[in-house]
Amino acid sequence: MKQINRISHLLVALFFGVSLVFFLAFDSLKGIFRVEELNTYLVTNFLWIGLFLFLISWGTDKIVRNNLESEISKKETEKNELKAKLYDFEQGVKLRNIEQKLDKLTEEKEAKGIRPRQNFT
Repeated sequence: MKQINRISHLLVALFFGVSLVFFLAFDSLKGIFRVEELNTYLVTNFLWIGLFLFLISWGTDKIVRNNLESEISKKETEKNELKAKLYDFEQGVKLRNIEQKLDKLTEEKEAKGIRPRQNFT
């Protein structure tokens, strides 16, 4: 769709460029196109064709923009989900580390109580 968008923009620019040259140099070009005089019918046909090409170009641009915006929103949602998973993983690791430290402290407290008697022989 991006290629169609680029081609439509190029066609619009080319059409209006050609029509500008045609209307500015009408006196020297009228014999080539077999047009004797510049009338309103010819000018309105040029304008209608230009409007039609412009609307096609505008529509393809709108479609491409909507596709890009939806792709960006999907990427942002995926990024937020990955951030949440990473946060949960980090919190789980911290919680395990805290539990291990608590276990060590309780074992040390239990070990600091009355020591068992040692027999020396």
